Amino acid sequence: MPGKSATTEQLAKWEGGFGDAYVDRNAATPEGVRARTRQWARILECMRGDPPTSILEVGANVGLNLRALRHLTDAELYAVEPNERAMSILISDGVLPSDHAKRGHAALLDWRDSTIDFVFCSDVLIHIHPDHLLSSCREMHRVARRYLACSEYFSDKPETIRYQVQDDMLFKRDFGSFWLDNFPDLRIIDYGFSWRRVTGLDNSTWWLFEKSRPG
Repeated sequence: MPGKSATTEQLAKWEGGFGDAYVDRNAATPEGVRARTRQWARILECMRGDPPTSILEVGANVGLNLRALRHLTDAELYAVEPNERAMSILISDGVLPSDHAKRGHAALLDWRDSTIDFVFCSDVLIHIHPDHLLSSCREMHRVARRYLACSEYFSDKPETIRYQVQDDMLFKRDFGSFWLDNFPDLRIIDYGFSWRRVTGLDNSTWWLFEKSRPG
């Protein structure tokens, strides 16, 4: 595993009051879990021939995605989350046992190489400064054994959006191309758009990749 990664301006805000406010705005509701369950049913169907037996969410917050996945798979579920308040809810609500949830962030994952079948994030890469994006994706790629996915806001060119009256906290781009351009051992399995009007999700685009196997 790599050495300790320096705290960035963005990460410091997510660990503190800015992240706490996000937790308050994004409480786990039955409607939110149902919306994610529908999306995850489609994504997992793409892996039907070789489904993952272990899944790690990077930046899980209070576990909306993991709550959905519990209805759809028997895989072992794990989480990394930088915000202490979100972590306490994740554990106190029984989403994961405490030894499956770790305080941390995308650029420093406490797992050995290729030890988790499927590693994903949702609305996380958009909040990582472009200077640190590649190092975060490298860590996710390092830990993933077979599958990688992300669900993020899309733009055909990189742009910075003011977010919650903060500058340098939301960065849009074509994340699918970013993964493929930087990791030649990935192939795209499928992708989709979660249109808010019909899904209840936030107009995000998801991509699912598979890593080529050695040999």
